[in-house]
Amino acid sequence: MKKPAAIIMLVLGILITLPGLAALAGGAVASAVGSIQGDGFLTSGTSRFSVNSFALTSPRADAIGEDVPGRLPFDVGTLRLRVNSVSPDKPVFIGIGPQADVEQYLSGVHRSELLNIRQRPFRAEYRDVPGGSPAAPPAGQRFWTTSVSGAGEQELTWNITPGTWEVVVMNADASSGVDVQAQAGFRSDLIRPAATGLLVGGLIALVIGIPLIIFGAMGLGRHTGPASGGPASAGPGMAGAGMAGAGMAGAGQVPGGQVPAPPPQPLTTAPEDRRGYPARLFGDIDPGLSRWMWLVKWFLAIPHFVLLFFLWFAFVITTIVAGFAILFTGRYPRALFDFNVGVMRWNWRVAFYAYAAVGTDLYPPFTLKRTNYPADFEVDYPERLSRGLVLVKWWLLSIPHLLVVAALTNTAWRWRADDNFIGTTYGQGAGPSLLGLLVLIAAVILLFTGRYQRPLFDLILGVDRWVYRVLAYTALMRDEYPPFRLDQGATEPEWPGEGTLPAGVRPTGAP
Repeated sequence: MKKPAAIIMLVLGILITLPGLAALAGGAVASAVGSIQGDGFLTSGTSRFSVNSFALTSPRADAIGEDVPGRLPFDVGTLRLRVNSVSPDKPVFIGIGPQADVEQYLSGVHRSELLNIRQRPFRAEYRDVPGGSPAAPPAGQRFWTTSVSGAGEQELTWNITPGTWEVVVMNADASSGVDVQAQAGFRSDLIRPAATGLLVGGLIALVIGIPLIIFGAMGLGRHTGPASGGPASAGPGMAGAGMAGAGMAGAGQVPGGQVPAPPPQPLTTAPEDRRGYPARLFGDIDPGLSRWMWLVKWFLAIPHFVLLFFLWFAFVITTIVAGFAILFTGRYPRALFDFNVGVMRWNWRVAFYAYAAVGTDLYPPFTLKRTNYPADFEVDYPERLSRGLVLVKWWLLSIPHLLVVAALTNTAWRWRADDNFIGTTYGQGAGPSLLGLLVLIAAVILLFTGRYQRPLFDLILGVDRWVYRVLAYTALMRDEYPPFRLDQGATEPEWPGEGTLPAGVRPTGAP
């Protein structure tokens, strides 16, 4: 498949699948809503509304269904209001009427218009309209479409019809100080048909969109295979690429503005527990880093962020498909593997440039392939994978590492108690992550001194390396369990299976 055709298929698949998933989620919610209440009504909690004015009114609304006939063969919607005065001996009034008539009745009357309701904790916001007292009690007015009044709990049920309406709650004697407990409910015959339509439409979209994503990703994966010219390009058959890069040293810079590395240098044998993981992350500091450019890199990288949002969506889909392939065949489809590694590689280059290291001023390339960029990522392709591990390694076995990664990269977390039936819920608080704090410190030092502290950079790369190893493992790319250690520095502790460093990468501390 040609690359342009693969890109078109991938884009179309994402654009079809995203709305399909949204439709499925909406259909599932609508189905739950349609069956959650025994009497057919979806009800809110009972809340207290207390104002010092003579009337509490609903927010101003636009006309409902101006072009819809007044009578339809099905229930568009039914509104139910239950209101009870906080003072047991004080009668309450509820009415729904045309907005123009309600406004005329309440003209010059001190009233409170409900603007917004916030939950947990409950808080109602009002717009206070100054004025005097009503000329007459509300129950005596003839313009109400439906109304109820009396002591104790009052229930009003109204079949929604086209028009512009307003809901009014008052004391039956038109006195000031409305203090009530209220509950709203809604029912519609359209909920279940709408849920069915959303579910069917979402399934059709997925049936069309997911194959397009898979074929597009496979097409791009075939164009993203092994290539020379980057930090991660060393491996079987790649030694010549490193020598070629070294041979260009006398001719100036290679494409991309990066100075080629010296010839590969031998490595000493590392202990068994210090050998490199088959997911390898590299990054090297740009020697001419600008003092201030890190302040705007996040803005310059916005085009990358947009594209990566869609690429990560495709990454999730292809990983799920690859999981089923591994379960039944024991193999990760090579084209999908190369595509997913390319997405992670692209993300790492942008992260290295903009927020996770700010180690270079060279703008990241828009490609999944390996390039001569100072940051790169590679994963060795596994010929066979465990069929059983695919069911547990992405969640159960990864839990210890996910907790560590969350502590390293997430903002601070705290427990808080919400006033609802759930009780204590887990909420996210403010505060920088450890990785973000390290990068910020390095950037501020760079701003004032013009130098990137190498020990701090090595620590940042160690955190990034841990994150990407865990990401590769949870994405089902390898069966080897990630090590619990920070391998600091620009390069991996050892290049597995080879006796030389990858082309374009110098050992930490080398001139």
